[in-house]
Amino acid sequence: MTSYDPAAVKVSPEKWVADQARRYEESNGAEGTDLNGSPCLLLDYQGRRSGAWLRTVLIYGRDGDDYLIVASKGGAPEHPLWYLSVRDNPEVHLRVLGERFAARAETLSPQDKARVWPHLLDVYAPYADYQEKTDRDIPVVRLRRI
Repeated sequence: MTSYDPAAVKVSPEKWVADQARRYEESNGAEGTDLNGSPCLLLDYQGRRSGAWLRTVLIYGRDGDDYLIVASKGGAPEHPLWYLSVRDNPEVHLRVLGERFAARAETLSPQDKARVWPHLLDVYAPYADYQEKTDRDIPVVRLRRI
């Protein structure tokens, strides 16, 4: 396992994600902070197999002081790799706009997910279509500042 250095984090190989993450980071959270009007954060997480620190861009909602992210992968039948990693290594780092901080990731219970799901659909309506496309229950992850 490697120690966390935001400058050494590997950015997603997905070109649009990498471009947005670089814009977000290089502007100190002034640019690249939304996707079609939905708010985005940068999630830095430790790969469950490699131990390397990786970065992706995710839409987020709020629940009080906590951030909520959805492991939708566009409704694919399998979980996104970032979700498998934060499930196994819940200590993460976030950039939300100009602020960077450590957080702990926790998958919501079915009851908590049901409570926050309407808010997440307000943030990004396609989540409903993604859930319809797949047989898996799409996890919602709480990110709590530590």
